Amino acid sequence: MSEPSEPLAHYVSRAPYDPDEAEPMSAAQRRFYSASQWTLMWWKLRRHRLAVASGVFLLLLYAAAAIAEFIAPYDLHARHTDYLYAPPQEVHFFHDGAFAGPFVYGLSVRLDLDNMRWLYSEDRSRVQPLRFFCTAGDYPGARYSFWNLAGGAFHFICPAPDGQLFLLGTDRLGRDMFSRIVYGARISLTIGLLGIMISMLLGVVIGGIAGYWGGIVDSVVQRVIEVVRSFPELPLWMALSAILPVTWSPVAVYLGITVILGLLDWPGLARAVRSKLLALREEDFCLAAQLMGASPRRIIFRHLLPSFSSHLIASATLSIPSMILAETALSFLGLGLRPPITSWGILLNEAQNISVVALYPWLMLPVVPVILVVLAFQFLGDGLRDAADPYR
Repeated sequence: MSEPSEPLAHYVSRAPYDPDEAEPMSAAQRRFYSASQWTLMWWKLRRHRLAVASGVFLLLLYAAAAIAEFIAPYDLHARHTDYLYAPPQEVHFFHDGAFAGPFVYGLSVRLDLDNMRWLYSEDRSRVQPLRFFCTAGDYPGARYSFWNLAGGAFHFICPAPDGQLFLLGTDRLGRDMFSRIVYGARISLTIGLLGIMISMLLGVVIGGIAGYWGGIVDSVVQRVIEVVRSFPELPLWMALSAILPVTWSPVAVYLGITVILGLLDWPGLARAVRSKLLALREEDFCLAAQLMGASPRRIIFRHLLPSFSSHLIASATLSIPSMILAETALSFLGLGLRPPITSWGILLNEAQNISVVALYPWLMLPVVPVILVVLAFQFLGDGLRDAADPYR
């Protein structure tokens, strides 16, 4: 083969490389490929409309619980002895065919001696307009102590002067059920958050140790988890709650119940962390960190756990409803929180007598927020789990 008489032309361009020239990308594609993991997770979560709606609902509920004194028209312990077992008052807008704004009619009460119960009826001659964003100290239960730090009497909604406002009725002591449900949300909602913090701490630490080291350490941790999970949850909750000293203050009992729920919920999270670490510890980035002299603690908490932190958040979100239900069940059975602390479970404890519920069904209304919160957490957890899954 003869050699060419002239050298071949050089076809390599010396111009700077432009990736758009080789593989043109639109602005949307460039934005997608440069997005972080959390940004991608948020974009996927936004498509799950039910999860987003549930998240907004929970945020509003927690915000309302934080300012329960402002939302509730009455103080937590305010009693209306003239209105025992009063039914929920209906809010009206028209009186005698004319618009009168939101108002309620006054209540007329009489005692039925044959059936030994109070009978209530609307007195349409007494129109009681509702007041909003009002500073009212002219009716029982108007004043309150905000988080036991400062006094106040400013409310989102107030009854008319010399009137009543029982949106969800009253209990056997004449206490407003709506106000007590709003105050009870502060305890029932926070006990799930505090409990999941304890559960996540134990689950991440114990599961991380078992998944990273494996071997005999993993075997011992798995046997401990199996022993803990072999006990029926409700009897174990009841047994541990029953040993709390009766001399403890309500705050101490609240913290004790929170610790119990957190100590019994960690095995599931620990197994999830362990399975993830078993898979990730063989990855190249983990081996590179080991060769660079990183300690096991740094590898676990700086390299491995952040790789599936979104899954941990989804798992924690799905665990909070079980803790709320556990507290509600224990308080309903009289083994959980104790008065003067008020939670949804304690409110339901007063509705154990079926004859009372048959006469005054509004005493079962605290079960409605429990159902709504549990469903909202489940929908939000499902959305987070789908958004955190890289294969969806």
